Amino acid sequence: MTRAEGRWPKPDPDQGVEDATLLILEWLGEQGVGAMIRVDAERLREGRPAWTFAAGGGPLSKGMRADGRSAAECMSRALLRLSEAGLAVPF
Repeated sequence: MTRAEGRWPKPDPDQGVEDATLLILEWLGEQGVGAMIRVDAERLREGRPAWTFAAGGGPLSKGMRADGRSAAECMSRALLRLSEAGLAVPF
């Protein structure tokens, strides 16, 4: 475990957030937030968290990023960080 992993919030694997990811991205766009989710093949091969969510603009005072070992883990962390930044995503 790396130092960063010990500080990461624990996502809820039963939340099903990956099913709502496109809706979340569309909603963020409507709020003026540019956002994306991507997978990095090199990090995947190395066994590191390969999924990344990044967002910025609109009501976010600064850009943000969340990483995870799966799309669901990544998005769960992203939703937590968006909430901490004052942007409550309604999904």
